[in-house]
Amino acid sequence: MRIALFAVLVALAVPGCSVARNADRPRPPVAVPVPSAGVPTVVAPPQAEGLDGRSAAVGPQVCTAIAGELTTRLSVPVTANPGSWNDGGLPALDLCMLLVEGRQVTVGVSALPRQPDALGRLLTGAGHIAPLTDLGPEAQITESRIVFITANHAVRITPAGGIDQGRADGLDRAKAVTIALAAKDAVPKVLRSARQTESTCQLSNSGAEKFIGAAAQLRRDYRVNGAVTCIWGTYDATVSIVEAFDQKTIPESQHVPAPHNAPIGRPGYYLPEEGELVFRRGRRVVRVTALTNPPRAVSLEELTTIVDPMMPLFLR
Repeated sequence: MRIALFAVLVALAVPGCSVARNADRPRPPVAVPVPSAGVPTVVAPPQAEGLDGRSAAVGPQVCTAIAGELTTRLSVPVTANPGSWNDGGLPALDLCMLLVEGRQVTVGVSALPRQPDALGRLLTGAGHIAPLTDLGPEAQITESRIVFITANHAVRITPAGGIDQGRADGLDRAKAVTIALAAKDAVPKVLRSARQTESTCQLSNSGAEKFIGAAAQLRRDYRVNGAVTCIWGTYDATVSIVEAFDQKTIPESQHVPAPHNAPIGRPGYYLPEEGELVFRRGRRVVRVTALTNPPRAVSLEELTTIVDPMMPLFLR
């Protein structure tokens, strides 16, 4: 209809031309509206069930480096889950988990060097923001997190129950700041290479790099109890494929608004607001996500094309 209306307006505007004079000519095709795919609103894709540090990739990480010191400084038991993982977000964070008297505190370190807007991205939706000069001129604290820069990387400290919120799973400000100070000292000693690759993930490398529009600056490929995680990233785009075994439910099926059915898996769902495709194949639940900054719509076809080279592996 837009094209037809445009033709009419042009005809009326050009001297010596009239609608009647052109009425016997073939009409231009009418554009058929394409349903909007939606634009992802998330900054990091949802994680597979159980991928929270209790069973994650092995290797050096901040939490194991500071747990003993924090036990002494806080005078309470502090332990660290042995694994780490990456959230595939923007910026992508290498994550680990502390348990402070059983309270979960997640520590995230940007996998790529900081960018000027890195802390701003990490503060999205964080609530009231205040400076925290103890950790440097750019450090900020909110009721849910602390963010700061060290060794040219962005760091985020996130207690599960917030900071000074009076919740049983939260922390008071003093403890949260003490954890952040310990992390600031430890991060330079445990920084990881930006490229960690796994041969299985190479099958989808071409499609992932086509989506992000460049050679991946970040790779985070690893296996957790046999299940593969593949992440490709730049500062402004990430793609992730995360496999999980024996997951009884697919929480995304209850998403609001309701997900679209996807013609892959039994069942399969497409969530345009999350930039995610999730499907079940036998024992496996596979999640494929693609995010950009600034955000743009990610079609089901794009997500399917990225994961398609790995599909034979998910059929075993």
